[in-house]
Amino acid sequence: MINQKLLRAVFATGLTFGLVACDNKPATNLSGPGQSTTTTNDPPAPPPALRPEFEKLKGKWERPDGGYVLQIRDVDAEGKMDAGYFNPSPVHVSRALAYSEAGQTKVFIELTDVNYPGSTYKLTWDAKSDQLFGLYFQAKLKQTFDVTFARLK
Repeated sequence: MINQKLLRAVFATGLTFGLVACDNKPATNLSGPGQSTTTTNDPPAPPPALRPEFEKLKGKWERPDGGYVLQIRDVDAEGKMDAGYFNPSPVHVSRALAYSEAGQTKVFIELTDVNYPGSTYKLTWDAKSDQLFGLYFQAKLKQTFDVTFARLK
C-alpha cells in the first residue's frame, strides 16, 4: 500500500509545478476581437520627448573673469545634466540640473571638491546673447558673486 504522506507530497509538488508552469505562459487575449491586452512582453514606454530649450544648453561655456569652464555634455528630458567644471583642472560636479521657471531656462550646478565644498551656480540662459548669467555662491568664503558664462565656439 502507498504511504499517504508520500502521495500527498507528490500531489502537492505536481500541483505547485503546474501553477508555476501556468504563470510562465504568455497572456491570452480574453477581451474579444479588436481589443488588446497588455502582456509582460510589451516594449517599454518611449522616453519623454527631448526639450529643445535644454538642448541649447549643450556645449562649453567660459567665465571671462577667470577662465572657469562649464561643459554641458548632455541634458535629458527631465533636466538631469551630464556636466563638468574646470578651473582649469576638473572640479567634481555633484549635481547638475536644467529646469524651466517663469518661461526661462535655468541651470543649477553644485560643486563638491577641495576648495569648493557645496559651492553652487544658479544661472539663467539668455537666448538673445546666448549667455548664461546669474549667481555663484562660493561656500568656503560664504560669498555670492554675479557671473556670466559665454559660449565657447
